[in-house]
Amino acid sequence: MPEHSLPPVTQMLQAWSAGDENALERLVPAVYAELRQIARKRLSLERPDNSLQPTALVNELYLKLVDSSGGTFQDRSQFFAMAAQIMRRILVDAARERGAAKRGGGLDKVAFNEALVASPEKDRDLVALDDALDALAKYDPRKAKIVELRYFCGLTIEETGETLGISVQTVRRDWTFAQVWLARAMKATASGADTSAAGGR
Repeated sequence: MPEHSLPPVTQMLQAWSAGDENALERLVPAVYAELRQIARKRLSLERPDNSLQPTALVNELYLKLVDSSGGTFQDRSQFFAMAAQIMRRILVDAARERGAAKRGGGLDKVAFNEALVASPEKDRDLVALDDALDALAKYDPRKAKIVELRYFCGLTIEETGETLGISVQTVRRDWTFAQVWLARAMKATASGADTSAAGGR
């Protein structure tokens, strides 16, 4: 597709990927509302004592993007996927710091299921989810990426499939498997069991 016929955001993404640092400064205002919406949704899943606000989270995201190399993006879906990954790291780091400050006071357990996307409880253990997701990534990277896209970026099944270049049916199947896998891994962690057992058939 000729560059002039590409959507403006895609043009800016490709310019940034090509090394145009000024493109990021043009890009962020163009996608700010969507980034803030993602940030608001993500923060609604956090503990009540979470101090981050959507605007602060987006600002922190911007600083991380400035420090990044720009990556290679074909479209806005890939950009928002990376933005969600950065948000994940920001939120998890903050959760770990809160946990460390409690002198051994544990964070609450979390049950991983469809409710994490549809109607999540406020007080969840983001650190446990992050650890389980890292374990899943070692076992099956694609399934872990699907969870990240859906949970941290809020992509639909269809958008997730488009971003990863796989069918909707594959996304649905992997998403269902991942929910069960993560639930077992987190339950095993809570009981002090070996989390590698979660990958068993």
